[in-house]
Amino acid sequence: MGLATLITGGSSGIGRELAKLFAEDRRDLVLVARNRKKLDEFARDLTAAFSVAVRVIARDLARPDAPAEIAKELSSADVAVDTLVNNAGFGVYGAFAETDGAKELEMLQVNIVALTQLTKLFLPQMLERKSGRILNVASTAAFQPGPLMAVYYASKAYVLSFTEALANEVADTGVVVTALCPGPTDTEFQKEAGLEETHLFRSPFVQDARSVAHAGYAGLAAGKQVVIPGLANRILAQGVRFSPRRVVTATARWFQEQKKKKA
Repeated sequence: MGLATLITGGSSGIGRELAKLFAEDRRDLVLVARNRKKLDEFARDLTAAFSVAVRVIARDLARPDAPAEIAKELSSADVAVDTLVNNAGFGVYGAFAETDGAKELEMLQVNIVALTQLTKLFLPQMLERKSGRILNVASTAAFQPGPLMAVYYASKAYVLSFTEALANEVADTGVVVTALCPGPTDTEFQKEAGLEETHLFRSPFVQDARSVAHAGYAGLAAGKQVVIPGLANRILAQGVRFSPRRVVTATARWFQEQKKKKA
């Protein structure tokens, strides 16, 4: 396979749409997700449609040893990662005192630790080749605190901060590092997190995964540090800088609350 694009969470949502875009550009792929059957089916579809090589790795990134296992498997197969897309992530909804602490620790492992480990494992090779790209999927949640999803919002703030710092460190090396910060997006995420009836996901700001992937793909190609798809999302993300912090937090809380059903 040689050089390939590695995408975590590559079987659904934004990751799936990004995989299609890279395949359309005739880039060989390594797709990582938990569901082997779903990965295999998607890989066959991509190969048939775009004549690209697709390697699948079924791993749960909530396991601390998963990133090292992925790197070892690719090294053994002589596959070098020239583009890393850290897309895998999930959320836990509810008041922090009442949520499942074990699930939140798994979320931190996926959203923060695995992303950091994979970047650590593959960035040195990119720097050695003086060529490479890293796309870290953060969120507009990264720009403010998020009551009722306190840990998730904090995890995405880490991703954004880490990515911007890394982009500065590797400037002029031939490696590009970009943070993709989508707003609410129509994927499996909201169903799994229990967000379908919140004000946020009942708002007109919800985008489709394909549009978000296009924005991230184009931003990475253009060498942008931060990509926020959608004008409304960009306005909201920038607006928090000029609003009192208590107002920002209260507004985020309202968006996270369940929309009351009419009698």
